[in-house]
Amino acid sequence: MIAYFEEARPTAQSELHYEDPFQLLVAVILSAQCTDKRVNMTTPALFAAYPDAATMAQATAEDIFPYISSISYPHNKSKHLAGMARKLMEDFGGEVPSDVDELQTLPGVGRKTANVIASVVFNLPALAVDTHVFRVANRIGLTRNSKNPLQTERELVKHIPQDKIPIAHHWLILHGRYVCQARKPHCSECGLTDLCQWFQQSAPKKNSPC
Repeated sequence: MIAYFEEARPTAQSELHYEDPFQLLVAVILSAQCTDKRVNMTTPALFAAYPDAATMAQATAEDIFPYISSISYPHNKSKHLAGMARKLMEDFGGEVPSDVDELQTLPGVGRKTANVIASVVFNLPALAVDTHVFRVANRIGLTRNSKNPLQTERELVKHIPQDKIPIAHHWLILHGRYVCQARKPHCSECGLTDLCQWFQQSAPKKNSPC
């Protein structure tokens, strides 16, 4: 699997647009249950108004809301962003921490978001598991009967070399987004069918996992 992705996607990276760790943190918070495309359409105006933690910390949720109203769950995310920026200033001097546990003390930041920041910004061996990673790992057979994202994360990091973990997150996300899609996987475009547990068991019998 690693050999395939190293050849097929040697430069896999986040599709969110950002210029610094703070902007990536904001974008990842906004991306929960929302497409990266929609987030990228929204963040330019938001970052123009609030380019860093110091400026966003002065804003209220009501100030932020108009900039992200087209995003899913804008009321909650407005509150999260305002609270996140204030805590970032109060507890971390406005600097995004690298520690996964410290990141999770910020409003709106769960384990997945914390792992994204740790891996993308700081190149640490933290593997964020979103719906794509969860689905692809189980479908291919990289994990077996994982019931939740944390189980999937723990199984994957056991077997993926630490130096590959940051990019493996992107490999699996992009594979799930463009090839191994939820309703109709494009198996004819996939280079992993000889390894894929689902394909070996199900493809001869049906064209979709649904």
